[in-house]
Amino acid sequence: MSLSKEFSKGLIKENPVLRLALGLCPALAVSSSVDNAVGMGVSATFVLLMSNLLVSLIRKWVPPKIRIPMFIVIIATFVTVVEMVMAAYQPALFRSLGIFVPLIVVNCVILGRAEAFASKNKPGVAVIDALGMGTGFTLALVIIASIREVLGNGTWYGIVLTPASFEPVLLMMLAPGAFITMGLVLGFLNWMDHRKAIRIKQQALEKAGFGKTALSGEGR
Repeated sequence: MSLSKEFSKGLIKENPVLRLALGLCPALAVSSSVDNAVGMGVSATFVLLMSNLLVSLIRKWVPPKIRIPMFIVIIATFVTVVEMVMAAYQPALFRSLGIFVPLIVVNCVILGRAEAFASKNKPGVAVIDALGMGTGFTLALVIIASIREVLGNGTWYGIVLTPASFEPVLLMMLAPGAFITMGLVLGFLNWMDHRKAIRIKQQALEKAGFGKTALSGEGR
């Protein structure tokens, strides 16, 4: 697989949140605003990038029996770096994200890529995979947060978008709003997949000499 495909797979085809349903805890908990979503996404991407790189570099010297504990130690080290830097330079964001910054250690996206991919591939490929997965994770958070913030607060990234008469849907800023938004986004993606599958089948039937209505049974 080319490097471009390695990167792009994390954006859509294997998006951690929207396709693989991984990392849902931070995706639902911190997506009440785009600012939080970007902060969490960038933090997780940094940890994913650095842990993938280091795991790939030492993959040949790690005994199989201790690889998971070693991966967790590596991930925890970079999470500590992120936590200290964020607390020093972005204290408001650090307070807003709260416990979910240290919980990056147990984010299944990061540990899963270290175990399933970085430990079996060269550093360059592991870095591209981390960038793709991290970008896809951040993109998913921003999409969910954008919907929730616009509907629940009338703003996007702190910028007011709605008129003064707009009545915010406060439910979208609460926990149920996160689940509702996630369900709507996943439902839309499944609908798009279904339409794509129908188009592919229709094109195959047309190449085989059937009419456009063959898929629905009308061409029999």
